[in-house]
Amino acid sequence: MHSEQIRGILDWLSDGARSEPDPAMKMKLTCEQLVAAGIPLHRVGVFVETLHPDIYGHRFIWRADGEVEVGSTTQDVEMSEEYKRSPLKILYDYGVEVRFRLDDPESKNFPFLEDLRAEAVTDYTALPLRFLDGTYHAASFATKQPGGFTDSQLSALRAMMPPLSRLVEVISLRDIATNLLDTYVGNRAGARILAGQIRRGHADHLRAAIWLSDLRGFSALSDGLPPEIMVKVLNAYFDCQVAAIAGHGGEVLKFMGDGLLAVFPIADDGSDAAEVCGRMLAAANECRASIADLNFVEGSHVIESFRFGVALHVGQVLYGNIGGGNRLDFTCIGPAVNLAARLERLAARLGRTVVASSDFVGLCSEGWSDLGEFPMAGFSHAERVHGLTDETPLAAEGL
Repeated sequence: MHSEQIRGILDWLSDGARSEPDPAMKMKLTCEQLVAAGIPLHRVGVFVETLHPDIYGHRFIWRADGEVEVGSTTQDVEMSEEYKRSPLKILYDYGVEVRFRLDDPESKNFPFLEDLRAEAVTDYTALPLRFLDGTYHAASFATKQPGGFTDSQLSALRAMMPPLSRLVEVISLRDIATNLLDTYVGNRAGARILAGQIRRGHADHLRAAIWLSDLRGFSALSDGLPPEIMVKVLNAYFDCQVAAIAGHGGEVLKFMGDGLLAVFPIADDGSDAAEVCGRMLAAANECRASIADLNFVEGSHVIESFRFGVALHVGQVLYGNIGGGNRLDFTCIGPAVNLAARLERLAARLGRTVVASSDFVGLCSEGWSDLGEFPMAGFSHAERVHGLTDETPLAAEGL
């Protein structure tokens, strides 16, 4: 083993491995350098828990063929038999190093090690990555070297843990920040915040197709259901919308009780406006179908049908930081948003699920019927409103 090369790797990691910005490539280069320095690695894994509503953690797996597999595990992984019978569970439970030679009879208690034995692996060790907050994460190393890792090779891997822990922690914290911003403010807004747009009043003009929707009969539902059940009802209802909006290129900006505000950004020159509006209409039709099929059953609480309304509009919005003191919200405002809100309320009065402004229909004209002109509170002129030709209007509904 080459001590000077090992020292160079440690220095490189301590400096943030800055020659390669991509985390997977950082891992690939680290493993290749360790092999070149005389540590005959066959497989290396890095496992990091994260903070995400759906994802428990991320995994990076390098193999001797040079490829890095990047994946994630769901929140229920701790309940799986695979995890319960994994060497990593020992590390996570006690924060200790775990090592098994594959000729040790005790290694047969772990199905994962049986898989490594089939690959002719002779030795496996997992070392804790200790973050500054006291949590443990893991790095594992496997070799096919006859006799397993030598003492000096293990010492080199252990020496690598402090700088690797700091590097992985920095990458993990940025990943968590990105995930949380995406979850709570959306991808586009999250990227802007991380890029430094955090001052109050920092806003940009954005041309966008605007989506504003709400659940019909929400007040009556809220009055008749326990709050914890109402939360589950709203989550099921919003699931139908968010997947459709994201799947067609939109971004959810805000949940407001039973209301949802989303935008589908349009290029500054407006060249893709018709295409964007077409995607928004496709998302609206997808929502119509999924919400029509939605029913909710939990114990004695049964909701067999849901009704919602959505207004589609297009226009300029001011998109950025608005708030008071040190409490800000990244959202969009402007007359176009106000008009969308008026249209959404009109949809309930007209017994319609989907209504659109003339500006929207001018860009996406197929499948609409003219419902007439209606005065809009706060606006000096009436707005011509359109409904889908394939929709039969119901009786006017309350909010």
